[in-house]
Amino acid sequence: MTNQNALKPVTPALHDDHDHGHDHSHGPSHSHAHAHAETACCGNPVCGSSPAVDTTDIPKGALLFRIPTMDCAVEESEIRRALEPVAGIQGLRFRLGERTMAITADDGALPQALDAIRKAGFKPEPVGDTAAPAAPARIAGMSAGLARLVAALVLAIAAESISFLALDGKGFMVAEMALALAAIGLAGLDTYKKGFGALVRGRLNINALMAVAVTGAFVIGQWPEAAMVMALYAIAELIEARAVDRARNAIQSLLALAPEQAEVKQPDGSWQTMRADAVVLDAVARIRPGERVPLDGVVTAGLSAIDQAPVTGESIPVDKTVGDPVFAGTINQTAALEFRVTAVAANTTLARIIHAVEEAQGTRAPTQRFVDKFASIYTPAVFVLALAIALFTPLFMDWTWLQAIYKALVLLVIACPCALVISTPVTVVSALASAARRGILIKGGTYLEEARKLKAVALDKTGTITEGKPKLVESSLLDASGSNEAAVFAIAASIAGRSDHPVSKAIAEGLKGEREEVGDFTALPGRGVQAVLSGQSYMLGNHRLIEEKGLCTPALEAELKRHEEAGRTVTLLASSQAVLALFAVADTIKESSQAAVAELRALGVVPVMLTGDNAATARTIGGHAGIEDVRGNLLPEEKLGAIKAMQARYGAVAMTGDGINDAPALAQADIGFAMGGAGTDTAMEAADVVIMNDDLRRIPETIRLSRRAHAVLWQNITLALGIKGVFFVLAVFGSATMWMAVFADMGASLLVVANGLRLMRSEKG
Repeated sequence: MTNQNALKPVTPALHDDHDHGHDHSHGPSHSHAHAHAETACCGNPVCGSSPAVDTTDIPKGALLFRIPTMDCAVEESEIRRALEPVAGIQGLRFRLGERTMAITADDGALPQALDAIRKAGFKPEPVGDTAAPAAPARIAGMSAGLARLVAALVLAIAAESISFLALDGKGFMVAEMALALAAIGLAGLDTYKKGFGALVRGRLNINALMAVAVTGAFVIGQWPEAAMVMALYAIAELIEARAVDRARNAIQSLLALAPEQAEVKQPDGSWQTMRADAVVLDAVARIRPGERVPLDGVVTAGLSAIDQAPVTGESIPVDKTVGDPVFAGTINQTAALEFRVTAVAANTTLARIIHAVEEAQGTRAPTQRFVDKFASIYTPAVFVLALAIALFTPLFMDWTWLQAIYKALVLLVIACPCALVISTPVTVVSALASAARRGILIKGGTYLEEARKLKAVALDKTGTITEGKPKLVESSLLDASGSNEAAVFAIAASIAGRSDHPVSKAIAEGLKGEREEVGDFTALPGRGVQAVLSGQSYMLGNHRLIEEKGLCTPALEAELKRHEEAGRTVTLLASSQAVLALFAVADTIKESSQAAVAELRALGVVPVMLTGDNAATARTIGGHAGIEDVRGNLLPEEKLGAIKAMQARYGAVAMTGDGINDAPALAQADIGFAMGGAGTDTAMEAADVVIMNDDLRRIPETIRLSRRAHAVLWQNITLALGIKGVFFVLAVFGSATMWMAVFADMGASLLVVANGLRLMRSEKG
């Protein structure tokens, strides 16, 4: 599970596959062949807004190109097929969200490769140091494209008007043909280029289908209808592309959360405002109340509350003081803070989240692979059927040749599987973006779909169910001589404050009051510490130390047993004559753990605790959390065995841990969840799903999202096929026209896109 690249800020090498998931031999297949049926969508002549291009760390010799009309995996497949005959290509790297392709090729092969891409109907544009075309240029280009399509629609309507009014005369006929031809030219040039390129290569995609259908309609004299079909198709594709972009680029909106500038301390002590991407590691930056944090860092001065919702999904601001981490894109609320920069702009936690979701969007979910396979059979089958209707029905039915050809052309339009193929990626991308906004980082559509199948979830104790750090939960005065409690506790706090041991730190933090001067501080390995205060020697140590000093009593033994059975670590303060006080420290359960366990049970998922802690402590924590199946004293390999046993008993099993000690169990589980991924590189690399904060309730939320996404996927598939089935019958036996078929096809596409976008609405916290 540790071979993950999905969260690095940039891809270190070019590759030929989007899948960065783990190759679980027992789980779903992660192979994503790119020889998809070229049967899909994305023939839009005008693209939506382009996200910024990540040009960092492109391997030596690789060149980056923007392909404005490359919108989905099918068009990526078309480009790959076009490049197959070209020798000398060493590597390809596609980012559909950015519409970019990085190519490594021999000097002589690059011009051939670019020429092959152009012949396939695409226009590769070199990407230089600038991330993307200037916004005004993009907006101007989109406006011009939209104006062109509107003009095409007006001309098509004019041609339809002449036909509808049945205006006689050669002049009207010539005008009707000219208007239709002009409309087709304005709306369909890109479609024709791609369509005929696909036909030359023996491929059937939507552009090929539309090119044949429109050309056929024009040849048989249906000029206005041919023009209307092409104009409606182009406009619907533009609307659809914008809608898909909304889902694909949803996570890109997080980029705007990180300020472009940062106020950085200079060597002379002054402060200078500079670009955030120019700030170096270990520089000291400053943020004022109300400002967003520009870079990841560690607080060096100040105390404030930070709203971390953009990164972790937490709804409540988190207090930050010296030594605490801060993340780019979060919001400083109450006071000024200074922090030391720990990650450059391209490698902040926010940037890695965005990059990971982009990588996840490139993977193909199981349902999407099924749909692609289905479409690869469906489209050629309908094409053959249309050809058969055109050639044979006049021979066996009372149809004229023109009627047969027209019905065949209508079927070609219906054969377009655009709605079917686009139904899955837009749903998956919407769900991934929705999860990321809630602090849940799902590393691919496979894990999104498989989460709904989980029957049991194994939970590590420390840092997952519990806070992961000890706290003082009980303190009591034991000396019967009437010692002052405040004075005794001040002695304990003073001694504990000198120690670096986690238990001592918990005692020091838990005890309030004045600290005294400590002298002759001595560590007693395996037992505790010893020190002198006000000329008196004291010991702060464990049960063994007190026994060795002969200070144990039956009453004390009974008290120690009570705490130990409750899973607490007990520390005792003693003088040379008597034990003065008892301090019980425990790793406390998170507030969210009980609710999360209850939610898992409500979903029919069995929670199981797997921990290396002692059995008594594990049972206590498990009881508080509501977990009945608790297994303690487990080594990493024993956790692995426990996961295998759970899979044999329950079926699909998830493992939740920190991504370090639990690596074997995470690898064996069908899905691995890492907790507290914000700022934890290892956890973010190791797991299939990363919970960016420590809220265990995100796990049942992921399962619910997976079930919702699965339901929407099949709603979309049913909707797309149902509409096509109705118009298929109308086309063969009724009076469906070509423009009605376009409305049906594009209408179905827009419906499934809108349905998929519903997943963008984040679940209520």
